[in-house]
Amino acid sequence: MASVESIAEEIVAREGGFVSDPDDPGGATNHGVTIGTLRRLGLDLDGDGDVDVADLRRLTASRARDIFIEHYFRRPRIAELPEVLQDSVFDMYVNAGSNAVEILQRLLCDMGQRVAVDGVVGPQTLAAAAVAHAAAPAHLRDAYGIARRNYYYALADRRPASRKYARRLDGGKGGWILRAESFISPRYRLSEDEHARRVASWG
Repeated sequence: MASVESIAEEIVAREGGFVSDPDDPGGATNHGVTIGTLRRLGLDLDGDGDVDVADLRRLTASRARDIFIEHYFRRPRIAELPEVLQDSVFDMYVNAGSNAVEILQRLLCDMGQRVAVDGVVGPQTLAAAAVAHAAAPAHLRDAYGIARRNYYYALADRRPASRKYARRLDGGKGGWILRAESFISPRYRLSEDEHARRVASWG
């Protein structure tokens, strides 16, 4: 696996610069860091006594990278998961918070492990992930990537405003799906026809 620094830099590049999309429940972001995260960390970057969008605009890519490594990789204990999972779970944690861990925990349950689906990487989840990896070392990474993809499609099923992230205007795969599939072996990626059939009910 690439270094965590390299992975974090790829995430920052993928997230892009400042975005304030009214359809994004996370609110304004810069380099993938949300305004909520900035407030939670108390980063008053312009020194005016509060944390607002002006501070978010000042956030540099390098500082975003450091935030991700500390608060989205090390502290959530993603660094302790089997190495084959770390980059994908890390990327998903940046994108979807603790849902990234819940996706893994549901997958582990589907694989016969007994683990609480609570979004927290603790001893139980770490042990279950280690057992699952030992049982299916060549498949666990793809299985998690597919579960990510399914999560995105299901989210868009429930929330029409989010469908633009899963399907482009021309009907092709949107950013969410391409992001998930970048961590899936080519043989498990959906064809354009398969994707079209999956989203056909969206109209």
